Amino acid sequence: MSPTPADHTAFAAQALSRVRDRSPLVQCLTNSVVTGFTANVLLALGASPAMVDIPGEAGPFARVASGVLVNLGTPHAEQRSAMVEAARAATSDDTPWVLDPVAVGALPVRTALARELLELRPTIVRGNASEIIALAGAGGGGRGVDSSDGVEAAEETAQRLAGSTGGVVAVSGPVDFLTDGVRTARVANGDALLTRVTGGGCALGAVMAAYAAVDEDRFAATVAAVTAYTIAAELAAKKAAGPGSFAVEFLDALAALRESDIAERASVS
Repeated sequence: MSPTPADHTAFAAQALSRVRDRSPLVQCLTNSVVTGFTANVLLALGASPAMVDIPGEAGPFARVASGVLVNLGTPHAEQRSAMVEAARAATSDDTPWVLDPVAVGALPVRTALARELLELRPTIVRGNASEIIALAGAGGGGRGVDSSDGVEAAEETAQRLAGSTGGVVAVSGPVDFLTDGVRTARVANGDALLTRVTGGGCALGAVMAAYAAVDEDRFAATVAAVTAYTIAAELAAKKAAGPGSFAVEFLDALAALRESDIAERASVS
């Protein structure tokens, strides 16, 4: 039986407490544009970031990390090797890891890397609609980090992709779509200001890794991560005057987020 919206809301509230209680160690191999913001998001949430992304260290560290993020935003040669190393180690040790195939499809180097990483069966794949479609080989990608496809256009592809990887696929948009190939959920929380801050989407991948580290049901954990993250965005937007103040308010909102906020505001179907 598929979980109900009430089930997801209750799980998301409880998962927030588990993340804070356990402070999972999240290894981030992410792009140079968002490293600081991603680390601060994890700290605000209650997790522990580690930006270990060089060959020879990435694999061993993935074996002790609670979760791993692999984000292809600025994949220079050394980091590409480290990403494969970390993903192999995570898969071998059954450590949850997230693949964020930034701008895949339109750019050849990262597209080849994303396909190689996909063979290592990521626990979660997170991207916009165009990235998910391109990763599955069904399209040419969007405009860099911007999607040229709507979330609805990627839903069937996301379900097939989740079925082939055995993991979860999360498609970001005004209403996020999530699936493990069998179950589906839509999260309608969030605010447009989140898209006007560099790292708003990338940091979500790290949060997904943190949540997957504390729950065996990786689908429910991913829904919980998106729910908490987007509710924090709504709360931050109430106080922000624009993108600059929103970034600060968002970190504060994550740190102050309560189970009751999730129970009252979650819009999951």
